Amino acid sequence: MSYLTIGHLYTALHAACASGVARVIEANGEDVAYADLSVDERLAALDEGRVDILVSAWFPQDEALLAHGHEILGSLYHPELKLSALKKAGKGANWTVGEFTSLLTTAAAQPYLEKVMETRPELKELPLEVLAPEAVLERVKQAEEAGECPLIALWQPHAIFHTDMLVELPGGDLLAGQEQTARLVLRKGLRDEVDEDMLDELSIMMLSNKVMSALDYAVSVDGMGPEEAAESWQRGRLIPR
Repeated sequence: MSYLTIGHLYTALHAACASGVARVIEANGEDVAYADLSVDERLAALDEGRVDILVSAWFPQDEALLAHGHEILGSLYHPELKLSALKKAGKGANWTVGEFTSLLTTAAAQPYLEKVMETRPELKELPLEVLAPEAVLERVKQAEEAGECPLIALWQPHAIFHTDMLVELPGGDLLAGQEQTARLVLRKGLRDEVDEDMLDELSIMMLSNKVMSALDYAVSVDGMGPEEAAESWQRGRLIPR
């Protein structure tokens, strides 16, 4: 039996995204297998043909994945990295760093945050907590219950943005206006081996940060399997249409 192997980072977010992409592939008559990958395994997996489609890579930060002739396809969603605060804290346009008790971030966001600290050194005054993505929601809930007021630097999409706990802060863009795009990466030569109509469908597939945050929440909080979450999204059960 022939099948296409989808590679993805093993997080709830990327696993759910891979399952959403798989539904399009399966609707075109192809069977699907999955491969869990670390960040550093992705290029080798493409080079060696262990994965056919990587879901998803973020560009331009993942440009190195194209070094050996692999192909990008589509535009699934646009990751954003902005400073946020608890909605209950009521921070407005004139917020200052001194109003916050700590700075919460993740390892994936930290390099961008540190770059911004070069021009906004006041951010260094806040105690820094680097959290695993799956720990963010619980930590923010704890902060809210304890009356803390953390400043939060977190990539969207994320499960917490499927709640109404946070509000984005004016002037809090940590990407300096640079757009990131989540895309598929096809291994070199795959286009010649599969149906062009299927690739056309994948090229126009759109999920959005809102959908991805809902998928992440469904898997990481509600305990759905990635495939169950993808089916719920497709049937309009995660987000009212």
